[in-house]
Amino acid sequence: MSEEKSLNFLEEIIETDLKNGKYKQIITRFPPEPNGYLHMGHATSICLNFGLTKKYPGYTNLRFDDTNPVTEETEYVDSIKADIKWLGFEWKHELYASDYFDQLYQFAVTLIKKGLAYVDDSTSEEIATQKGTPTQAGVNSKYRDRSMEENISLFEAMRAGKYKDGEKVLRAKIDMAHTNMLMRDPIIYRIKHAHHHRTGDKWCIYPMYDFAHGQSDSIENITHSICTLEFVPHRELYDWLIEQLNIYPSHQYEFARRNMTYTVMSKRKLLQLVNEKHVSGWDDPRMPTISAMRRRGYTPESIREFCDRVGIAKRENVVDVGLLEFCVREHLNRIALRRMVVLDPVKVVLTNYNDEVEYITSEGNADDVNDSTRAIPFGKELYIEREDFMENPPKKYFRLFPGSMVRLKSAYIIQCNEVIKDAEGNIVELKCTYLPESKSGNDTSGIHVKGTLHWVSAAHAVKIEVRLYDRLFKVEDPSNEEGDFKEYINPDSLQVIPNAYAEPALKDAKFEDRYQFLRKGYFCLDKDSTTDKLIFNRTVTLKDAWAKEQKK
Repeated sequence: MSEEKSLNFLEEIIETDLKNGKYKQIITRFPPEPNGYLHMGHATSICLNFGLTKKYPGYTNLRFDDTNPVTEETEYVDSIKADIKWLGFEWKHELYASDYFDQLYQFAVTLIKKGLAYVDDSTSEEIATQKGTPTQAGVNSKYRDRSMEENISLFEAMRAGKYKDGEKVLRAKIDMAHTNMLMRDPIIYRIKHAHHHRTGDKWCIYPMYDFAHGQSDSIENITHSICTLEFVPHRELYDWLIEQLNIYPSHQYEFARRNMTYTVMSKRKLLQLVNEKHVSGWDDPRMPTISAMRRRGYTPESIREFCDRVGIAKRENVVDVGLLEFCVREHLNRIALRRMVVLDPVKVVLTNYNDEVEYITSEGNADDVNDSTRAIPFGKELYIEREDFMENPPKKYFRLFPGSMVRLKSAYIIQCNEVIKDAEGNIVELKCTYLPESKSGNDTSGIHVKGTLHWVSAAHAVKIEVRLYDRLFKVEDPSNEEGDFKEYINPDSLQVIPNAYAEPALKDAKFEDRYQFLRKGYFCLDKDSTTDKLIFNRTVTLKDAWAKEQKK
């Protein structure tokens, strides 16, 4: 009997809450800001929030934190929704912080009327100075004691657009000597004359994140508002605002974010990579964005498995990207269709084979799909990998060399008899003979060989482009290295092979299918493909070649 997996700290809290009758169902939310594409850090949060309401009674809302019109675009909204659905999750309600702008405005008015908020004319520099330091109390703004009537009038004028950006702000009135710096009269509204992607030009004042977040949670009756650890200091303000407004008491919980080796997770740094053309875009298969991983051929099942294995905790750590690659390999090994592709071809001519074409039956060998066998054309002229032949091999070399025998996968044993070179001494052709009685599945030759090579028929081969992707950075933690993080970009992170040869079955490749190119790795069809030109991305190698390379 398998051992039951232990609960994480959030599951323990939820089970206690449900057992004690605090809630009949739990409600979580995933609240991205639509200012960029989601990455693997977000995938952890998605799997956590949606996973909890799959395990326990309740549901999850998707709520876009669209309170900063300058950086937000509908393109990002659409990409976020596509990523969540691709990962296998559905939200109960699609909501936006902007849905609540009228209600949030009234909440701000309520605070003013209770003497708990005031309009401040101080500049951002003056406000920063007023805040003091962690060891020194702040000082009150000279505008802190404005009357309630004056604050209401000024706040209405802010909303009406009578002031320029930065000319006035609304601040909560809490305690300028508070030990938590965020509680020292935080700004809760600022002026921004900018077109909003949903509300247009209706508003020129916008709530700050800390004012919109907890109140939006409360409006939606969120029971467990789950954030990353950097929001621990914000929890006190979250609770204070809910208490003063006397609204539904949502509660914030924090877990540690997960960073991965050999990449960066900062949206700012990812944007730099895109804008400075170090990558082709947000979905460049070397990026840690969910859309990039989808394009590279990662499966949602493998990402969910990775997030489950990593788990959640209260202490931050860096996860080896090798674990993600392991999860991908494990899943692809079960579902990938086996195909033969030669990346760097050298021609083999079977001098004793007639000119007829026969069809070789080969196993598909994918556990979870109905792809048990397929017919592959076999003829007089074939391609094998150039690296599978050596003219002067070392000992224990079991591939092809002059005089040696190898088996062609699912076909015949062949023997190399002659090497043909061009004027520059490059090998252009291998003249071989085949053993007719050695056909796989019906071998009566009595000859046993140690090497088996993949191949394609030269007359039937489909020419394809193959893109071999590797890790984007050369070092484990590029953000913590000296100098510019971009100095550590791996120059070999993309190798393009324009003329590889594939067995004809790949002419019918589909974007949703995954392939194992025998002995080469796992691949998928790229979106740049056309009917005249098929392009395949390497998702991951068959084994962890990177770790092996680092030990040399």
